[in-house]
Amino acid sequence: MTVEIDGANNIVKTNTISEVTSANGVTVDGLSIKDSKLVTANSVIQTNITDQSINEAKMQISNTPTNGYALTAQSGNTGGMTWASVGGDNTPYFRADTTTQTVGSNAVLIFTNSVFDSASGYNTSTGKYTIPSGQGGYWWFQANATIGVSYTGMFFNIQVGGTNRLRGVTGNASLGTTHCSGILNVSAGNEITVALELGSSQALAGTAYLNSFSGYKLIT
Repeated sequence: MTVEIDGANNIVKTNTISEVTSANGVTVDGLSIKDSKLVTANSVIQTNITDQSINEAKMQISNTPTNGYALTAQSGNTGGMTWASVGGDNTPYFRADTTTQTVGSNAVLIFTNSVFDSASGYNTSTGKYTIPSGQGGYWWFQANATIGVSYTGMFFNIQVGGTNRLRGVTGNASLGTTHCSGILNVSAGNEITVALELGSSQALAGTAYLNSFSGYKLIT
């Protein structure tokens, strides 16, 4: 038992501090102090937290930080918080192109040269761009192709999972040039492809910039 004399208020306090056991530390008004640490099941009062005393190491975050990233709510991740890009630079983004290639009716174009690809989502062997993990949402896609000869009735499709979602038509009959672009709402893991609808097999023009496929995620 301890005795505390408060002369200013003419009171005597007893049992304010009690030594429970050496193993459990000292209990003060329901709070336990042990091994130089505060041990309690109760909430810590916000005003009692010293400024700048909680650093990143003391927070339960699912990944390591990157300069310019912000904490975002991710309920499926450890601690429910994840460092993520806050946008501002239209990422991820990619562009691929190709030179001479013979394509048939409704054939998926394979753009064999990856010009840039910030998230490594484009496959130069299959012609598929896979939406990266955590990057679902609204994207802008565009594609163009030229077969280099006069042609009519050529359609150009941007597909999601093999299903046509955007369509363009021949823009210059003398060159057989076509273009397609637009915004799509896609999910992580979706495969984006480009396909030509032709009545017969044709060869693409041999200049890379005439045959390209690109896209980027929109800032929302």
